[in-house]
Amino acid sequence: MKVKTSVTISDDVLRAVDSLSGPRSNRSEFIETAVKRFVEHLRRERRNSKDLEIINRRSKRLNREAAEVLENQGLP
Repeated sequence: MKVKTSVTISDDVLRAVDSLSGPRSNRSEFIETAVKRFVEHLRRERRNSKDLEIINRRSKRLNREAAEVLENQGLP
């Protein structure tokens, strides 16, 4: 379902949208696509940040386990 809304953007951004969207597209489609991509980008960044936090929190144990594996394989 589409919902009509109103947003205020600067002239230079609007000119860029018009320039990049091409003659067969419209502003709404272009802006919706851009926002969807940006939202997914933010979601991915948040997931990556949470994953990195978990890895950092558990890094000592993970490094110790990796060292044990290498030792068991006879590697330095």
